[in-house]
Amino acid sequence: MKTESERKTLTDSPTPSSRPRAPLWAKLIATFFGTGLLHPGPGSWGSAATVLLWWLLSRWISPYWQPTSAVLLAALAIVVGIPAATHMARATGLKDPQFVVIDEVAGQLITLIAVPVSWKSLLLGFILFRAFDIVKPPPVRQLEHLPEGFGIVIDDVGAGLYALALMQLALHFGLLPR
Repeated sequence: MKTESERKTLTDSPTPSSRPRAPLWAKLIATFFGTGLLHPGPGSWGSAATVLLWWLLSRWISPYWQPTSAVLLAALAIVVGIPAATHMARATGLKDPQFVVIDEVAGQLITLIAVPVSWKSLLLGFILFRAFDIVKPPPVRQLEHLPEGFGIVIDDVGAGLYALALMQLALHFGLLPR
């Protein structure tokens, strides 16, 4: 079901036939290789896929290099995700299409920077990121108003930073294993 703002965006945007088509690379990246097409809750599926992928990758990356790897992967998701999300927003006429989940990938990876990989830390990171992404505390909600793919991705970066801060506090106070 579309929200009122999505309906308004659709009626204010060019007709579907006059909108540019999104290139295949943008569809693949924006949906995180189709993960964003899963229902219900494509954003949660995107986050869950990211957590699973990070867990798998962490088996081959030494703990020393994991923080750097998470930063680089998050940066890659942001840099490639912004233009991909822009293409998809333009192609659909929606300000923030639900199936675009590359923003969740970036935010979820940010949440897991410098966090030891264990089922408890991955689960807590998933829950915290999803909570901040849904609630969008200030100034995260305001970041949504940035134009096109930048607004789609950067608000989740903000949610990821909030979740990262709480993850680091949990580690500092011994609530998570090191």
